[in-house]
Amino acid sequence: MIRFLEFAGRPLVFFIEECGRIILLLLSTISWMFRPPFRFSVMIKQMEFVGVNSLGVVLITGAFTGMVLALQTYHGFRMFGGESLVGATVALSMTRELGPVFTALMVTGRVGSAMAAELGTMKVTEQIDALNTMSVSPIQFLVMPRIIAAILMLPILTIISDFVGILGGYFVGVGVLKINSGIFMAKMIEIVDLEDIFNGLIKAAFFGLILSLTGCYKGMNTIGGAEGVGKATTQAVVLSSILIFISDYFLTAVMF
Repeated sequence: MIRFLEFAGRPLVFFIEECGRIILLLLSTISWMFRPPFRFSVMIKQMEFVGVNSLGVVLITGAFTGMVLALQTYHGFRMFGGESLVGATVALSMTRELGPVFTALMVTGRVGSAMAAELGTMKVTEQIDALNTMSVSPIQFLVMPRIIAAILMLPILTIISDFVGILGGYFVGVGVLKINSGIFMAKMIEIVDLEDIFNGLIKAAFFGLILSLTGCYKGMNTIGGAEGVGKATTQAVVLSSILIFISDYFLTAVMF
């Protein structure tokens, strides 16, 4: 029985230890955030990589999420004569939950994995050691711009995802399911508050911190050559996704 508990508890202990090391990296990053030199060009490049280059996948994900949500809610509400609530449900779900979470997961798969792979390659080829030799902090030069870029760009991507999701829901609800457009919009405006949108954006910024911090941590601690880079990339995506879901619950419990 004791051996079974040890076997079952080992992954939990490892997960807690990983979270602790990630928090230490965050504290170290914060300590470098207000110390010159400030490399704005590196930060802007990372913002382009995180935000602009992720726009396509965010648009597709957001649009079809809203469309599917409109279909599902319509068939459920029709049983009770509540078809007029489809628009409000789509908008509320996108702004509060689906927009931030799905955007974060898509960006994690594209950006978080790339961060882990890039920094992992630099680690195993000793480029990070070379930065230390030249008295350049790898955390300030490599980690901090990526974290700031993700925190800034995830809310913007979430706004876009929310918009196209609601637009997709409107297209399906009004154009396909023939819901009255006036009722669709009126109920949405009546039920959805600015607080719902702002809380969703706060979630998105927090998720951006999680995915960038986890990707950088896994990349900075890569060992084992090319095989190690592959493992670090996979672990970064899995751990980031788990942390996003866990933090989403607690953020929702606090905000709503």
